[in-house]
Amino acid sequence: MAEAPRTLPPLREVIARFGLAARHSLGQHFLLDGNLTDRIVREAGDLAGRHVIEVGPGPGGLTRSLLGSTAASITAIELDRRAVGAVSELLDIAGGRLRVIEGDALSVDAASLVPAPRQVIANLPYNVASPLLVRWLRHAASFERLTLMFQQEVAERICAETDTPAYGRLSVLAQWTCEARIVMRLPPGAFTPPPKVWSAVVSLTPHPAQPDPSTFSRMEALTAAAFGRRRKMLRGSLRALGGEALLARAGIAPERRAETLSVAEFDRLVGLTGLPEA
Repeated sequence: MAEAPRTLPPLREVIARFGLAARHSLGQHFLLDGNLTDRIVREAGDLAGRHVIEVGPGPGGLTRSLLGSTAASITAIELDRRAVGAVSELLDIAGGRLRVIEGDALSVDAASLVPAPRQVIANLPYNVASPLLVRWLRHAASFERLTLMFQQEVAERICAETDTPAYGRLSVLAQWTCEARIVMRLPPGAFTPPPKVWSAVVSLTPHPAQPDPSTFSRMEALTAAAFGRRRKMLRGSLRALGGEALLARAGIAPERRAETLSVAEFDRLVGLTGLPEA
């Protein structure tokens, strides 16, 4: 990692100057420790020549570490106008490598913002972390890697093994499209203000082969039905999608429940569904 700029003001000073008190409505919990943000950037691998998208930079702690890396460019998307001002101060020392976009990441086509190879590296706002992830998984082929901070409970759902309490819809969608693993865990005290829960960083590397948009939409519908009534047998939860006939064609016993199905079995099922495109 390149040497990060050392002439910048402390992040707590930046927060005070821009009135950047964290807002619960925006899911904000700022990570100010440069050692931790540097470590997150290292978990993303060699960034030389990569174009990085960051969502929710807040006062710019992770942005500083990204600027200290070998990334070709960093594009920061921020909804909070106060934080846009704070992060924009880094433009003067970024050497043209930083772009700051004021907007809602849920309505932005991230892959269209920068050329390939692309990565997303972000301490995600808690209140939109899961919807953002699913949005990016729909287009996983567009990204080389996603290195993302979540509440630990969400991170564990993403990486959960079959037939465990955490295994569910998010597990299937993530592992169907990516290799997913937890690479860091952080206690509440690492953040300002401290959340009530631990957090974790998940590394997601897209598989070489990706489903087309229609198949991804069918998998979203299939997993929503299967896990929406996870206490029920699949013959009941999937009745509207073909029920026992569908399960028979896939060679899956109708008495099983959603959490017992592997990602490969869900893949087999989705290939047999005749669901309309979402």
